[in-house]
Amino acid sequence: MPLTSHKVISLFTGAGGLDLGFEAAGFETAVAVEMDDMCVKTLRHNRVWPVIHSDVHQVSSKEILNTSGLKKGEAALLIGGPPCQPFSKSGFWATGESKRLKDPRASTLDEYLRILEDTLPMAFLLENVAGIAYKGKAEGLEYLLTRITEINERQNTNYQVETMRLNAAAFGVPQIRERVFLIAHRDGSNFGKLEQTHRWKRESDKQLKLASNGLKEATTTWDAIGHLKCDNISDLRLRGKWADLLPSIPEGENYLYHTDRGNGEPLFGWRRRFWNFLLKLSKEKPSWTVTAQPGPATGPLHWDNRYLSPKELAAIQTFPADYDVLGSRTEAHKQIGNAVPSALAELVGLKMRARFFGENEFETAIASLIPPRAKKRPKANPTSPVPSKYLEFSGSHSAHPGTGKGYGVSRLKASA
Repeated sequence: MPLTSHKVISLFTGAGGLDLGFEAAGFETAVAVEMDDMCVKTLRHNRVWPVIHSDVHQVSSKEILNTSGLKKGEAALLIGGPPCQPFSKSGFWATGESKRLKDPRASTLDEYLRILEDTLPMAFLLENVAGIAYKGKAEGLEYLLTRITEINERQNTNYQVETMRLNAAAFGVPQIRERVFLIAHRDGSNFGKLEQTHRWKRESDKQLKLASNGLKEATTTWDAIGHLKCDNISDLRLRGKWADLLPSIPEGENYLYHTDRGNGEPLFGWRRRFWNFLLKLSKEKPSWTVTAQPGPATGPLHWDNRYLSPKELAAIQTFPADYDVLGSRTEAHKQIGNAVPSALAELVGLKMRARFFGENEFETAIASLIPPRAKKRPKANPTSPVPSKYLEFSGSHSAHPGTGKGYGVSRLKASA
């Protein structure tokens, strides 16, 4: 089958995180399919990619090929990250249950597979949360592998899926964000391993020496956003019941600081809240995972005790500096939080060019979207005393009893 340059069919494009990375690696988005109104506005504002503004369930493969100007078998890549909520671990931690493949949103996997079979790209990449491949709960991954085997049998292709569980911080992204990538070449070519480039875990001196192996230091949040200035700080002011408690938490810590196992006031029970409750960034470390729809006190939050601006969030996700995510702060946050770090996608794209497309010079190429290391990093901001209004919560609190046994389960049972 012929190949038309490095053209990409993009599904579930969102604000374009994956596409921007592959663009930086030398690929071209020939068509993008996205249903969210604000994401489509963002895409069209920044790029001239042909965008099909519709639910993928309602889009035929013929329309995708016609819009892209490609024929079956001509696309270099099919990329996309079907909505990941069915495989997220957060719901499971709270209730001990997860619908996963029974969740109606998991039908997006079928749509990805339908378009894969109808377009037969040279290679494909499917991105999802790490939960899709959890041991003992990997029915989503097993389903994909079974269906792809069936596609091979029907189409006489040889997509041999390789599964990679990658943490973005290990590859120079200033964010600890773990995702699973499924990659395959139509003729069975091997992608292989993506070698870690950056050291981000805090290890003992002995472990550090053994593990460093010439790896670069982690890219920190300060490297990514320390140079950015915010024009409208008032819009970034923390709100809600716990807003005034954040200044009492040191950089790099969360509400656990104020438990009986922390060094603050015993205001909460150990692990009684989600890990990103009152989670404050550290200038010395990568950011924690940027989520799409955080609550009023959900981090990661800025070390200046405020929300992150859209520009800061986009920089942590390694979007190009001149890329504007449209909408209100919460609308922009949702688009950015749902995205794939562009620098990680760029690195994968460069390796694909070397290993799948015979362009060996890209094997050692470095992702251009990784932020440069800052020359100087300020000290951590000082903390403030706990406001008196919170001291009424000080006392003995029970720790979380375990998965599926928390407050959420009790409330669900009470309402049943």
